[in-house]
Amino acid sequence: MEEHDYDSNSNPPLMSTYKHLFVEQHRLDMDMGAVDVDECELPVIDLAGLMEAEQVCRADMVRAASEWGFFQVTNHGVPQALLRELHDAQVAVFRRPFQEKVTERLLGFSPESYRWGTPTAKCLEQLSWSEAYHIPMTTPRPSTSIRARAVIEEVSRAMYELAQKLAEILMRGLPGAGEGETMVTTREETCFLRLNRYPPCAVAMGGFGLCPHTDSDLLTIVHQQQDTVGGLQLLKGGRWVAVKPSPSTLIVNVGDLLQAWSNDVYKSVEHRVMANATLERFSMAFFLCPSYHTLIIPSSSHVHDDDAHYRSFTFGEYRKQIMEDVRSTGRKIGLHRFRTR
Repeated sequence: MEEHDYDSNSNPPLMSTYKHLFVEQHRLDMDMGAVDVDECELPVIDLAGLMEAEQVCRADMVRAASEWGFFQVTNHGVPQALLRELHDAQVAVFRRPFQEKVTERLLGFSPESYRWGTPTAKCLEQLSWSEAYHIPMTTPRPSTSIRARAVIEEVSRAMYELAQKLAEILMRGLPGAGEGETMVTTREETCFLRLNRYPPCAVAMGGFGLCPHTDSDLLTIVHQQQDTVGGLQLLKGGRWVAVKPSPSTLIVNVGDLLQAWSNDVYKSVEHRVMANATLERFSMAFFLCPSYHTLIIPSSSHVHDDDAHYRSFTFGEYRKQIMEDVRSTGRKIGLHRFRTR
């Protein structure tokens, strides 16, 4: 649980900026999904099994990505002490006054790295009640040494290496795939870390800390930092289920690009974060992405051309289409734009 020891000047002006959306929602007499949902425990993959029972561990991971699109990993190799240090640095930077976050180079990051709310939101369902730092792996280092910045870079590197390992296991786990299978090449230039803070949202109908969405990457790794608050939910069998917090594990979820590459063997599952009425929440997410020129096409070893569910597209084309859809409709349409069947 996070104590409210922050100055109110640190909070972004979410209510004053988006009050009109709450007024409209009240007129429609709708809630924001603030009903009780069942809590679930995601499949747990012990990565120590890669050394002790490799085939079983790989098969469990493939099954979880196919059936859930989400799973947890233990013995992942990212030191807990490093993750705690990241949490402390993250809390400290979000405690800074809002005006500093939008105008100054905190931790050496440009003000453009700081984001809050959803400028494109056309209704409350499209608003994320949150603030975040979006940190590309290739962000230039500041001229002066900053320990918090070094911690962020260490975590990014560890997450990148882990995500690459997990993505390769899943790609080689596709039906018919083998050692000669072509893998999607990832690039540091397009991968990024996102530090999230979800302020309390005390409105009666509730609110989304992060509105329902799928991830537009290959693979995402999430750490729910010292999370006893909870809030992460995913769509399973047509129903929203809450993910039981477990700070000692990392959560992994399939992104849109891996779903398309696998021809729907793996599932990029819709998920959301519910804002808490009285407590803030912190999390960290790492997004594994290919180069913008990488061609995403169902793997040729297990899919005939006539059976492909998607036309081929590049990551750059996919991102461009998403941005166009968000600008025009307020929401991401995603893989449906590229389906052939």
